[in-house]
Parts: sequence; C-alpha cells; structure tokens
Amino acid sequence: MNILVTGANGQLGTHLRILAAHATTNRWLFSDIDTLDITDADAVARFIDTNDIECIVNCAAYTNVDAAEDAEADADRVNHLAVAVLANAMAARDGLLVHISTDYVFGGNELNSPCNESTPVNPLGAYGRTKLAGEQALLASSCQHILIRTSWLYSEYGRNFVKTMLNLFATRPTVNVVCDQIGTPTYAGDLASAIFTILESELYRGNEGLYHYSNEGSCSWYDFAKAIARLTESTCDVRSCLSSEYPSKVHRPSYSVLDKSKFKASFHIDIPDWEISLRKCLENLSH
Repeated sequence: MNILVTGANGQLGTHLRILAAHATTNRWLFSDIDTLDITDADAVARFIDTNDIECIVNCAAYTNVDAAEDAEADADRVNHLAVAVLANAMAARDGLLVHISTDYVFGGNELNSPCNESTPVNPLGAYGRTKLAGEQALLASSCQHILIRTSWLYSEYGRNFVKTMLNLFATRPTVNVVCDQIGTPTYAGDLASAIFTILESELYRGNEGLYHYSNEGSCSWYDFAKAIARLTESTCDVRSCLSSEYPSKVHRPSYSVLDKSKFKASFHIDIPDWEISLRKCLENLSH
C-alpha cells in the first residue's frame, strides 16, 4: 500500500524515512509543512487522490509545550484540527491513520502506577489539551486507526532533551534538573521501528485501536540527565531540584509512566530498556 508520513522532517519522521529506504512491502511517501499543509482539507484530499494514499502516519505536531500556553490556537490547528482533516480523509477512503499522541493527556490525576489505555485523561496544559482533542477527533471520525501515546521523545535529530543536555554540559559547570517528574524516555528510532514493523508486516490488521509505547523502565528528568552525563563521561555537575524551584505557567505531569502491556500482547515487538536505547543514540551522535 501507499503510505504517507506527515511531519517527515521531525524526529520520528526522519527515522521512518531512514527505515523506508529498506521497505519491501509498501511504498512510503514523505511530506512536511513545505510540501503539504495538513490543516487544508482540499490540499490533503488532492494529495491523497493523486498518490493513491491508503495509510497516513501522522508524525506532525506542535510540540513546544511552553509556547503552546500563549499560542493554544496555533497548537490546536496542528494537534487537533489537522488530525480531524487526516482522519476524515482516510475514513472516506477506508484507509488507516497511524497517529502519535502523548503522555501529556495525563497529569491531573495523582498516579503512582503506570497509565494504561483506560486510565482517565486529564491534561494540565494547552499542549495536552490540544493533543487530547486530536485523539477525540480521530475517534469521532470512524477512521480505522492505530493511535499511539508516547513520552519524552528524543533522537539524534531535531530539538530534544538529550541534545539540550549535551549542549549545557559543554557550556556550564553545573546543571539543575527536576527530580519530581517521573516518566520514561523514548528513543524515536525504537518507536519508528515499531511503526515500520506494524505496517510492513501488516500487524495492524485486526489490531486497530489505542496503544501506549515508550521504552521500558522509568526515571525522573534528573535520572535521565545523570545517565546522559555518565554515558558521555561529562564532568558537569548535574544537581537535582524540585519543580517548585522553577515556577512556570506550564504544569507538567508529575507521573506519566506508560503501561505497554497491550502493545506487547498485540504486536509481540520487543521494547528496549531506556538506558540501552539512550546509549545507542549517544553513540550515533558521537560519530
């Protein structure tokens, strides 16, 4: 089948582009904002018809959590309204939409065990609200879908926590990182590989629905930063602090570890531990 990847210049889209070079089952096409405005229903319909698209992997998102607080309408266009456009377009063709959402749909609940697909959602900020609205638009469309919530995405590409820490380690003697927000880092290469396998091996058939995917294990942002420093042998002094020490208009989930039991039972795809994948990413960045 013909697969369109939107947001193809982002972290996840870039990894999918690399994997697609070795595709044997499907024809993969890639677009970003410069080639296709996914908020334009007419433009999307024309692209789908011209290229006979049967599946869309939507990697496009407004991911600047801080900026979203002052530009919620902009975030909503990409995270919500564009999802509705893509879902309705695929529903009209009886196609499949693979859509990526976030652990930020949680956060308003006091949790101390991993969130599964039935855990009540209650986003704390604009980013989470707009991503949840996108999920709801997809579900309302009757489109066949694989909806994947993930967390703390990073890679060799784009802007992310790992690359930010590496820059700070190189320019500062000390770095303070919050220790009271718990989740799981997710290497974009692992998530891309899982999506690629699901589509190339046709594992999506009969398994449509909502899933959680992150790397295995959990940590705080402080633990994550310490691991980056340790694996790169940085001499920067990484210190823990509380979220309250850095007042912000953005309220982030204090605990958003994702339960991946359903994903593993449905697709039988191995999920690496977060530290193993972090090591792999750092090795790639060092070359």
